Amino acid sequence: MTNTDEKLTIYPARSVITMEPALPRATAIAVQGDRIVEVGSIETFKPWLDNRPFEIDDRFRDKVIMPGFIDPHLHPSMAAILLNMHFITALEWQLPWQRVPAVKTPEAFRARLEELVASDEGREPIFTWGHHPLWHGDVGRADLDALSPDRPLIVWHRGYHSLVVNTAALKWMQIDEDNARRHIHIDLDRGYFCETGLSVAFRSINRYVLDKERFTAGLERLKQVVHLGGHTTIGDMATGMYDFDLEWGSLKSVFERDDTPFRIDLIPTHGAFGGRGGPPDETQLDAIANAKAMNTHRLRFGNQIKMFSDGGFFAELMQLGEPGFIDAQHHGEWLMPPETFEATARAYWHRGFHIHVHCTGDLGLELALDTLAKLLDERPRFDHRFTIEHLGVSTPEQARRMAALGAAASVNVYYVHELSHSFYQHVLGYERAAQMSRLGTLMRNGVTTAIHSDYTMSPAMPLFNAWVAANRITEADTVMGASERLTLDQALQTITTNAAFVLGRENDIGSLRAGKLADFTVLDADPYELPIDELKDIPIHGTVFEGTPFDLPA
Repeated sequence: MTNTDEKLTIYPARSVITMEPALPRATAIAVQGDRIVEVGSIETFKPWLDNRPFEIDDRFRDKVIMPGFIDPHLHPSMAAILLNMHFITALEWQLPWQRVPAVKTPEAFRARLEELVASDEGREPIFTWGHHPLWHGDVGRADLDALSPDRPLIVWHRGYHSLVVNTAALKWMQIDEDNARRHIHIDLDRGYFCETGLSVAFRSINRYVLDKERFTAGLERLKQVVHLGGHTTIGDMATGMYDFDLEWGSLKSVFERDDTPFRIDLIPTHGAFGGRGGPPDETQLDAIANAKAMNTHRLRFGNQIKMFSDGGFFAELMQLGEPGFIDAQHHGEWLMPPETFEATARAYWHRGFHIHVHCTGDLGLELALDTLAKLLDERPRFDHRFTIEHLGVSTPEQARRMAALGAAASVNVYYVHELSHSFYQHVLGYERAAQMSRLGTLMRNGVTTAIHSDYTMSPAMPLFNAWVAANRITEADTVMGASERLTLDQALQTITTNAAFVLGRENDIGSLRAGKLADFTVLDADPYELPIDELKDIPIHGTVFEGTPFDLPA
């Protein structure tokens, strides 16, 4: 219940973009506490101002106010681990504390590794992130041994779903070689761990990367990244994928503070509370359902679960239907056997969870949609929020089927920018590469569609990713799949109203109207007044989180 004695704060603006079709534009917002009282103008606020104490805050008078940006699929813990590593990436990265230059050739990549081995003193392991064979060539255990024969060297793939280590690292990790050689996703001769094999590597390296001081420092860095992007809400779309007990204390210490200008919705990954080997039992289902008891103000479990179908997109481990990969010897990976996937989804469905499924290839998507169709037939549910995450390769027919089954989509559109030009030449051919992350077809079929960063898979910059959605311009400065572009209004929906829906938060965030939380992103320019190809260049002035203004980090 609103406290009628609490002072109203009126924020006039050059323009307020509400993302509400019933009142798309305004010139001021009235806020009381953490909620919006009314959107309109100082003139229309007169009944409120005649009856309540108020103040006018002019700090945004020359700015443009939008709903607080939402990234429904980001990985704080993963990012905290990677942000402590040495970035060696094909495309430039702009981090709040440094610019990471592009490294585009095998020779340049090797030179950078040599530089790190020579200059990074000490005996601790050297972790790098960003290797991609399409730019940097293949790297194996023997290559890394030649570079660093005595010191552990871990080279993490750009797509996160695989890594390569040298012999010294294998010894440091204390890998059980007999068991590792029997694992389908480990190749010890290459020093290669991928997909489910990563869980074996994690058991060995968690003691280092989740060290409290190191992990907390990484979370503090992630906090800067999220605020710089203008976010007021993010979704942790795999909570507990390392070690929930180790992660939870650090998450609370960093994010549950008054200086945190955003909230995190926590979506557990299947296995975070046990059950990695198969469908969850009742004890595990109860543990996930009861996680809400741990909620704090900024960290919130809901009624959602994250599952996986096929392998990583950057790592080219997606499961493809015909005609498959250009390299006929190449194949994707299942992260869960299809029969296990179906049984696992059924357990969560029957308990009423909103299921989010990592799908990168069209065959992985087909498994998810076949499963959804069976579950709807067995136990019909309205507003089930079954959401496809990533959607790398898909078909138009699958988009129509998603609409028919009531599925939503949260798409990594950055794939188009970084990968589509290279995938066209080396992985998929032009037709499928041009249509990856097919947003236009989803929107035309009425599928509620958001976009996300999957940070660090793409920059946590909502306006940049909306720019990709609206323009589909690649790193090679070509346009791929022009008919899959979104309008400006659609692109902005994907980081506001639709993203809120995907998280089940639409009643509180995503647009600006009376009764919603006072979350704003404040811009220096109006996206509707600029050419659409300038969307990514609009400066973010700051944010307001639950009624409290926050300046961007210097």
